[in-house]
Amino acid sequence: MFAIGALELIVVFVIFGVLVALPLALLAIIDIVRSDFRRDSDRILWAIIVLMVPFIGPILYFLIGRKQKVHA
Repeated sequence: MFAIGALELIVVFVIFGVLVALPLALLAIIDIVRSDFRRDSDRILWAIIVLMVPFIGPILYFLIGRKQKVHA
């Protein structure tokens, strides 16, 4: 049988982080910086969430946070 060891799992998580989570976080941060929010505290809060909660933070921002932006 094929068995996955600890080293292989670490490599998979690092590759996942570099190829998926990091670009997603960068896109979210760029969108946060360029956008106007109803309150400045919303911008700061979303930036903290995106940076402190990898992968889930950017997804939450794109699902929930973008609705809090001021639309011209």
